[in-house]
Amino acid sequence: MKRNRLCNILVLALCAWLFVPAYAEDSIPVYGGTQVKIDILSPVLTPGLNNWQMQHYEIAANVQLAHRFYPTLELGYATPGGFARIGCDINPLKKHPDSPHALLVGVRIGTAVQTKGETDCWGELAVGCQVNIAKGFYMGWMGRLKLLFTRDNSGQSVRPIYIPGFGMRDNLGWGVNYYLGWKI
Repeated sequence: MKRNRLCNILVLALCAWLFVPAYAEDSIPVYGGTQVKIDILSPVLTPGLNNWQMQHYEIAANVQLAHRFYPTLELGYATPGGFARIGCDINPLKKHPDSPHALLVGVRIGTAVQTKGETDCWGELAVGCQVNIAKGFYMGWMGRLKLLFTRDNSGQSVRPIYIPGFGMRDNLGWGVNYYLGWKI
């Protein structure tokens, strides 16, 4: 119960932080556009690694603020249930404001609800990049290091071994996504 409260507090704190206005110089517009991304690696890689027992699909949307900040929402489905992540990426490179390419470093809070009603929560450190391949079209990758906040509850005898969006039920996990995206 305490872990679920901690997870809820972390999600609320992250949401509040994302809505604080980002610093921007007068010459740089605050809003730089919205991107919608589809992960093309997970639907191909996950079934092969699990003997075709599991499927994994994921989409993401982010908003570019002041050419450096990317608040992000990611939604997905893996065979046992659905998951969501919310967070923010920062482009640490000082670049020309019109450059569409970015190196991204960020954090996420994730939660998963499985078919039997189990809920898990975790945090992520994410590193990746995105490049413009044509006007309005992007591709990129994101590597993730994941830390599970929820552990086995003493009140439940058996917990699922796989957590959608996180992976195998260990304290630490990792993941890689390869995205194709469109700027709206």
